[in-house]
Amino acid sequence: MIKQKMLIGVLVISFIIVSGCSSGPPNEIKAQFAKCLSEKGVTMFGAYWCSHCQQQKKMFGKAWDEVNYVECSLPGGKAQTEICKQAGIQSYPTWEFAPGDRLSGSLSFEQLGAKSGCALS
Repeated sequence: MIKQKMLIGVLVISFIIVSGCSSGPPNEIKAQFAKCLSEKGVTMFGAYWCSHCQQQKKMFGKAWDEVNYVECSLPGGKAQTEICKQAGIQSYPTWEFAPGDRLSGSLSFEQLGAKSGCALS
């Protein structure tokens, strides 16, 4: 009886942990959100070697293809592309919402939605 209760307890805790580790909204919602960002001209400037940029890409999952993205690093990671130099990009990721209106760092869906006006639903 005690072993059975322990097993049930472990299963309940495991379910709670797994449920809390979901990757966010469903893919269809992420895709609609990413399309909205693109339609509103939101762009992420990043670098292939940037771990925070990789987190942002992973957050969107398959919907990442819908996001306007500008790669700022040249092969080898030692220099920046001309477009990013001209845009004055100094850190990665940098999200541009309108010319000159930028936020740097990893942003949540909620932060992106609040800044862009796109709804995550």
